[in-house]
Amino acid sequence: MDETEFWEIVDRARQDADGDPEEHADLVVERLTQLDPDAVLDFARHFDSRVNRAYTWELWGAAALLLGDPGEDAFEDFRCWLVGQGRHVYEGAVHHPDDLPSLVDFETGPDGDGEELGYAADEAYEQLTGVRLPDLGMRPPSEPEGEALDLTDADAMRERYPTLWERYG
Repeated sequence: MDETEFWEIVDRARQDADGDPEEHADLVVERLTQLDPDAVLDFARHFDSRVNRAYTWELWGAAALLLGDPGEDAFEDFRCWLVGQGRHVYEGAVHHPDDLPSLVDFETGPDGDGEELGYAADEAYEQLTGVRLPDLGMRPPSEPEGEALDLTDADAMRERYPTLWERYG
């Protein structure tokens, strides 16, 4: 599975789910179970590499403003959700987190929780093979990438995220 196929699965499932995060995850599982186990492993690698790439202080700060002060688990769920929003939103947020309000409507829609989506490849692989998805060895860095940020420092947050701060600070 190449990157384009990965994003097609994510995007089609999200569109068909009409914004429901649980339905989105279920539809990804459904689509993955129509593939062979090696393709599911490829999907899992693509997914994990993007979740890991989003493990940055910049995105954690943005998530803190959008969702409140998320802990490690909530930030991981946010990164899974971010991948689930598709290539355009994902790349935009990774490159410039302060642009998230122009990429996604947080006022009426998503809550930033993609925990279920994070398990979609695991579930599909187990349905196909009867065994758990093997460890892919794709761990996030031990610390978020980039310059550390004190998420409780209002002045630093306001300076780093002017757009997000104006709406959510």
